[in-house]
Amino acid sequence: MTSEKYYVVWRGHRPGIYDSWADCEAQVKGFPGARYKAFSSQREAVAAYRDADVESLAMFKAIAAQAAKQRVNYDAIPEICQEAIAVDGACARNPGPMEYRGVHVGSGRELFHFGPCDGGTNNIAEYLALIHVLALLKKNGDTRTPVYTDSKTALSWLRRGRSNTTIVPNERNGRTIDLLRRADAWLAANKPLTTRVLKWNTEEWGEIPADFGRK
Repeated sequence: MTSEKYYVVWRGHRPGIYDSWADCEAQVKGFPGARYKAFSSQREAVAAYRDADVESLAMFKAIAAQAAKQRVNYDAIPEICQEAIAVDGACARNPGPMEYRGVHVGSGRELFHFGPCDGGTNNIAEYLALIHVLALLKKNGDTRTPVYTDSKTALSWLRRGRSNTTIVPNERNGRTIDLLRRADAWLAANKPLTTRVLKWNTEEWGEIPADFGRK
């Protein structure tokens, strides 16, 4: 009987956790300085991904920050509010380890970062990022700073008043499910919202400033 293996890719085309060598190989083949390793269980792989993620996240942040500087001259686009906060999420697989962050549009300064957290999706990460910044602004009594998201799904969940994920709760995604429930509860208790939530116009403005730069 063939033993099951999980592969962690810390440095590759798309870092994350993969359950086949073929998928792992596709991420590291031809990638300079690729870093990856096989583990005998998903639990070990997730732990290794998290433990070593400090270095990886630093690299991703540097890539994203540099890319943001090169993509858009926001001074040339007056309709962009540079005092706003932009949020975005990322996920190694769907479902898989997810993370999200918030960035000040004008300066590119990262204001918060969460993750990685196992068992998530891109949609969940983007929705949680949105609720996180709304709760943060509410806590600080800030009703003037707008928020940008490039996620149509996160905006639809916000209008709906709760998340609408199809993932099924299990032992691996317990923390993610708990975060979703807490986010839904916060949203239900804090309507109507006092913060303007705006759609980032990716086609005209380039990637949102909070983008993780992993595409």
